[in-house]
Amino acid sequence: MSLFQHQVVRRERLKSALWFIVGKAIDHEALELDVNVTLQFIGAVTEMVFGQIESVTKDIESFTRHANRGTISSDDVLFLARRNTALDEILRHFVAQKKLDRNNQKTVNEGEGRC
Repeated sequence: MSLFQHQVVRRERLKSALWFIVGKAIDHEALELDVNVTLQFIGAVTEMVFGQIESVTKDIESFTRHANRGTISSDDVLFLARRNTALDEILRHFVAQKKLDRNNQKTVNEGEGRC
């Protein structure tokens, strides 16, 4: 299988997995709201979400390349979210909490070797 064919297969698998997750979420909400949804609606939402994922991916990769890095960092994600103040606040809190947790874990690990 060529690299292109492999990428096409992988893309279709990702879309299938996304269809499943989006479908479950929509079915759950439809039951809560007592409404019916069609497969076409689920497909349209899946395509919209997939397109948004592709757009976000390209933007984050561009931020990473612009910073001359080969690895995406939390700063790239935060930069992407800067125009959505609610999302930016949530992500900044999440990143800060993760850094605090990581620092606390390092402190605990460093203290284990001492008597």
